[in-house]
Amino acid sequence: MQKIIRILPAVLAMLAVVLLNGCATANTGPVTLYDLGLLRVPQDATVRAAPPPPLSIAEVNAPAWLDSPMMFFRLAYANEQQPRPYARSRWSMPPAQLFGQRLKARIGQAGGVALAASDGAENVPLLRIEADDFTQIFDSPEQSFALVSMRASILNGRTLAAQKTFIKQSPAPTADAAGGARALADASDAIITDMMNWLAGLRLKK
Repeated sequence: MQKIIRILPAVLAMLAVVLLNGCATANTGPVTLYDLGLLRVPQDATVRAAPPPPLSIAEVNAPAWLDSPMMFFRLAYANEQQPRPYARSRWSMPPAQLFGQRLKARIGQAGGVALAASDGAENVPLLRIEADDFTQIFDSPEQSFALVSMRASILNGRTLAAQKTFIKQSPAPTADAAGGARALADASDAIITDMMNWLAGLRLKK
């Protein structure tokens, strides 16, 4: 009997860990899908990006942990080194693909030309983008913000013509997956505006 009493606390602790992990990764019940929302015409002159010269755009690359439709968040007040997935909230496709589609749509909206890298267009600069981060960060259980980090490189043939890292943060209106999706969309749009202005200012080979 005493042996059972000594073992019981350890068993209960293990059970608690299993239950917490289940809350983060369970896939039961309806799943809510999110994307970056409608593409709207910028009203503020400060966010009207000039069209860049014609570009071939490669598929956006992402690290393995981001290369899925999972929506990730971090608890900065607990363990910021551990990305955690929402249990029943997902992106409609991996965030790198969402970002790439949004960028091409914004370039077209601004009057630019965005070609797929697979088209093999000659004498057109190639834009490669690496997604370094795309997560919701919780400073506390009640407050969070989006963090998006993208690294853009321009290649003329095999020559690196330019490279720049873009990082944006945006506050989440609510401390949940819906708020995180809204904030990540806002941060993505802000990066795309900065990226387009950067591209428009480069002297790229035509």
